[in-house]
Amino acid sequence: MLNSIRNTTLRASAIAFCITAGTPIAAVAGLFGDVPEIGGSEDIETTITEIVINILGLMALVAVIVIVIAGVRLVISQGEQEAVEKSKKTILYAVVGLIIILLAQAIVSFIADFATA
Repeated sequence: MLNSIRNTTLRASAIAFCITAGTPIAAVAGLFGDVPEIGGSEDIETTITEIVINILGLMALVAVIVIVIAGVRLVISQGEQEAVEKSKKTILYAVVGLIIILLAQAIVSFIADFATA
């Protein structure tokens, strides 16, 4: 039974492929509508700039998450000096990292605007 279902499915797929293989792309596009623009750019400089800015944005998000986690650890440390100091250092380092990330993003945007002008 399972083999007959597989054979039928394979034959139907082969027939559908043979029918559509000779069909021009324009006819298929007319059947399903226009192909949407998915974005992107035509030059490599813009693409690289967008990738770097997106990566820096993700890094900023991670830094904010680290700040929140360190804040929660600070609250639940219950006054233990070692845990409080560790949380404070984590918050300090994450804020410094966030400032560096934001400055890097500003520099990349400035250079990208300067290069395209």
